Amino acid sequence: MEQFFTENISAGKGFIALAALIFGKWYPVGTVLACLLFGAGDALQLRIQALNVDIPLPIFDDAALLYCADGIDWIGGQISPTYSIGNSLHTREFGAIDCIMPFSLIRGKYIICKAIGDAVKIVENGAIACQDGKIIEIGDYATLVAKYSVDQVIGSASDVVLPGFVNGHHHIGLSSFQLGSADAPLELWLANRIAHRDVDPYLDRLYSAFQMIESGITTVQHIHRLPGRNWSVWLETANQVLKAYQDVGMRVSYCFMVRDQNHLVYEADADFIQRLPPDLGSDVEIMLRAQTAPLNDYMDFFVQLWETWNRNQGEHVQIQLAPANLHWCSDIALLAQKEFSDRYQVKLHMHLLETPYQKEYAKRRFGTTAVEHLHGLGLLNSDLTLGHGTWMSETDIRLIANTRTMLCHNASSNLRFQSGIAPLNRFLEAGVKVAIAVDEAGINDDQDMLQEMRLVLNLHRVPGTDQMVPKAAQVFQMATEYGAETTGFTDKIGSLEVGKAADMVLLDWQEIAYPYLDDDISIIDAIIHRGRTSSVKTVMVGGEVIFDSGMFTKINKQAVLQELAASLQVPLTSEELQRRDLSRRLFPHIKQFYQDWLKSEQYAPHYCQNSRY
Repeated sequence: MEQFFTENISAGKGFIALAALIFGKWYPVGTVLACLLFGAGDALQLRIQALNVDIPLPIFDDAALLYCADGIDWIGGQISPTYSIGNSLHTREFGAIDCIMPFSLIRGKYIICKAIGDAVKIVENGAIACQDGKIIEIGDYATLVAKYSVDQVIGSASDVVLPGFVNGHHHIGLSSFQLGSADAPLELWLANRIAHRDVDPYLDRLYSAFQMIESGITTVQHIHRLPGRNWSVWLETANQVLKAYQDVGMRVSYCFMVRDQNHLVYEADADFIQRLPPDLGSDVEIMLRAQTAPLNDYMDFFVQLWETWNRNQGEHVQIQLAPANLHWCSDIALLAQKEFSDRYQVKLHMHLLETPYQKEYAKRRFGTTAVEHLHGLGLLNSDLTLGHGTWMSETDIRLIANTRTMLCHNASSNLRFQSGIAPLNRFLEAGVKVAIAVDEAGINDDQDMLQEMRLVLNLHRVPGTDQMVPKAAQVFQMATEYGAETTGFTDKIGSLEVGKAADMVLLDWQEIAYPYLDDDISIIDAIIHRGRTSSVKTVMVGGEVIFDSGMFTKINKQAVLQELAASLQVPLTSEELQRRDLSRRLFPHIKQFYQDWLKSEQYAPHYCQNSRY
């Protein structure tokens, strides 16, 4: 500690920092000790001065940092970390600590509170009063500005205020395309992923977080592929991912994919290895031994992570469970995660029926559909979200609706990986709640939720004057309220209502409507059709501005991107080269495995997009 003081901050500030740490949890013994050291008056003054001291995080371990952060939150303050390019790749510094969150009034020409059927609830020339990160009143701006003595007014009479968007299904930062995997059918693309190089998890998730926030996303469902099988590596990597979201200011519902079988293709690993040439089979066995873990390890790690992150009692982090997919999980693994979901009161997020090969797998393995099998195991309920659902039957959709299971529609991803187009129109007709996600990367190879909503709106416009197709208000609801319901923040976010968190995005209405927009065009239609990332002026999470006028308020985007770029300007390691070679050698065998799986006459579409004759 003494070395830290002498090397990092002045001696005077060292004592101030020490006082701040002593007061961090405001324990009675800490108060007494500080008063003995400095005197009551000086101790209080030091506490006040300490609010402006930068304290590098590397001096704390993770647990100490959590306690310090928790203590400052307890007295009404807030930690605002800033990224530091310094001696270490992962050096972070505390920024200013505000003792009291300001009382804010968020103003807009239009306040879009929530979707109601095919329309939205709008307050014109409105405002939202926020205190301690929560909404306390919504109403007319003139009335609220006269009623409250506020510390700041955010927004203007030319802005549109909406709930923050929720990205309901997300994995990585740099896209697979950027990492060398050109778009391909999913089953082949998974083989290409083996060749991806290693990327710093903290910098990588910040990269995608920047893009998400710039398009109005305030909460993300992060589905992590844990590296290898080492617990300490898992914990370090997961904490770096979660730290990235914390530092940038987003909420994150985090889960990791659990897999206990069929890691390469849709059959047992040992059976597939027998299909391979002996030298390749031997190399694959070595890879699988290094990357596969027993089911109990996954379940124990979930408990450890749940405990580490405050048993889901925090404001910004929720821990969930993620059975990877039906073909990747034995029934034992599925039932174990259902049991843990019930015991720890957490939600489940599971990939399902993303491709026709997965539909065929369920038929071959169970003689029934994937959804029917999950229903037989008792997994279908409102705590389960199924990602994709592209190849569901009419019976499947009825089961999903009747059990109140949720779906997450990943339109861009399905197009890019040749997976098909999910029958969203049928989902909506059945009353299924559907979230939206950009998944690995959107149609523009980025994480743009505004673009994704526009794609969802237009992708399902089938021919016919009487066809039911998605409305702008429904797509908006998918990106907000229904997205929120798939996360652990269900009751806190997704709409602008009294008592909910002040998670908002402010759009520049002039940019959307300029140079002309007819009055007959509804506000929500205009936003979904014409909203761009350039329209996004301000993004708030819990009443805190995390993005404003093109700048991130908590972290230096340019510094992060520079360090990310620099970290990848190095030659591939020997391990990365070996993975690339293994991927190249495996690819033709994986392609051959699926050669005769599909017969096109087996698949009649839910609705017509074109005609062969």
